[in-house]
Amino acid sequence: MENVHEARYWRRLPNGRIQCDLCPRECTLDEGQRGLCFVRARRGEGMVLTTYALASGFCLDPIEKKPLNHFLPGTSVLSFGTAGCNLTCKFCQNWHMSKTRDAAALSQKATPEAIALAAERLGAPSVAMTYNDPVIYHEFAVDTARACRRRGIRAVAVTAGYLNPEPAVEFFSVMDGANVDLKGFSESFYHRLTGGHLQPVLEVLIHLKRHTTVWVELTTLLIPGENDSAVELRAMGEWIGRELGPETPLHFTAFHPDWKLQDHPPTSPESLRQARTIARECGLRYVYTGNVRDREGGSTHCHHCGHLLIDRDSWTLRGWGLTPEGRCQRCGTPCAGVFQATPGTWGARRIPVTLE
Repeated sequence: MENVHEARYWRRLPNGRIQCDLCPRECTLDEGQRGLCFVRARRGEGMVLTTYALASGFCLDPIEKKPLNHFLPGTSVLSFGTAGCNLTCKFCQNWHMSKTRDAAALSQKATPEAIALAAERLGAPSVAMTYNDPVIYHEFAVDTARACRRRGIRAVAVTAGYLNPEPAVEFFSVMDGANVDLKGFSESFYHRLTGGHLQPVLEVLIHLKRHTTVWVELTTLLIPGENDSAVELRAMGEWIGRELGPETPLHFTAFHPDWKLQDHPPTSPESLRQARTIARECGLRYVYTGNVRDREGGSTHCHHCGHLLIDRDSWTLRGWGLTPEGRCQRCGTPCAGVFQATPGTWGARRIPVTLE
């Protein structure tokens, strides 16, 4: 299924091709060709997005699944994705969506206005563009975020942040929250295993923290023998603390063999705990473990007095130690994040929904 929409961020080249300027790949296309992302294509003398207002499905998720631990904790989020990706991660955990070339995967039509209206009707305070990277369906994502904003619904992007500077400004100007997948902290890792580069991602993160009000959390999938050395983890932790601030939450999640990386073992709980320890030694205040059952590694503590602020058991909140203003109930220290006066009660439920 296709739904064609005029695309932005491209230019004509002297040789007759057009160049996509959305992401650092800058694919050059002849008539009928598609970019590596598969969803942006040349049609005639211009570029189109072929998946506008199409989705692979919708689901009410816990916001903690994104993962976002400091953004409206305990609430539901209406999640959706499309197809395609502008990276070629060999370890992709959502490859059936990001790598599909099957048009039947995009089985649901939904305009930006319909998505915002559905979130309002379902009582979800936010909409998440997730499962595959929303930067590649830029026009659809931006229009959806704007439609949400008109109805008082917040918009969240779950992204690898592989985006050129100019479109990044527009994309994040309409987002309220983002979880950025910082896949590793070496150019070698990015080049070998993602087909991309590290520096553009770092530049997007700096833009987010210095020039926007978007609430940002980071996720790193910890792959044994690839991005889990103490040296690399310490360098990453120090960079995050220095450039983004020690209040930036960081999630270390467990790898499971998938897609084209089947010869690596799953991440051990001990490796996740060690990564968390290193990041905390670098001064990061909120470091979490994911894809494993680890109540301590999933909970939030006051960075000043150690009081348990949010007790999480997987995606379910078991305890709440914040004031209505988002401060520690024991010592009054603010906890960084976007909080409601009371926690949500959605729990761990995941409910597929059909917008029609």
